[in-house]
Amino acid sequence: MRHLRNLALYLLSLLPLMAGAADGIVIVVNQAAGIETLSRTDVINIFMGRFRQLPSGATAQPIDMPVSPVRAQFYRVLVNKEPAEINAYWARLVFAGRTSPPVQTETADEVLKKLHANPGGIAYLERSRVTSREKIVFELPAP
Repeated sequence: MRHLRNLALYLLSLLPLMAGAADGIVIVVNQAAGIETLSRTDVINIFMGRFRQLPSGATAQPIDMPVSPVRAQFYRVLVNKEPAEINAYWARLVFAGRTSPPVQTETADEVLKKLHANPGGIAYLERSRVTSREKIVFELPAP
């Protein structure tokens, strides 16, 4: 009985961590981008290198999170692809000289720095990380 109680207490202690992991992913732009919303197709086209222009006419600069569960969830929900499939996709496109992948970052904080430094910056974040300096233009459905 004591083991069952300890297990229940342990699981309860994990609730805050699990709530953070379930935080929704939103696509954000630099406030200077001059756009209000993007469609799912726009987000796919920008992050998959099909085109690099925001509806405002500004050049889009997609920014990727570091390798993480957030990045994996983003691509899984957006285009139903696992990280290895995304890496292979970009390897083919780069080898063919067709386009370049989103800017890679080392940390989630670096994503925000790059987003704020570039008027055409576009990134994905957990909703809880969004501040008044970013504009949410699309929200991914929960997985």
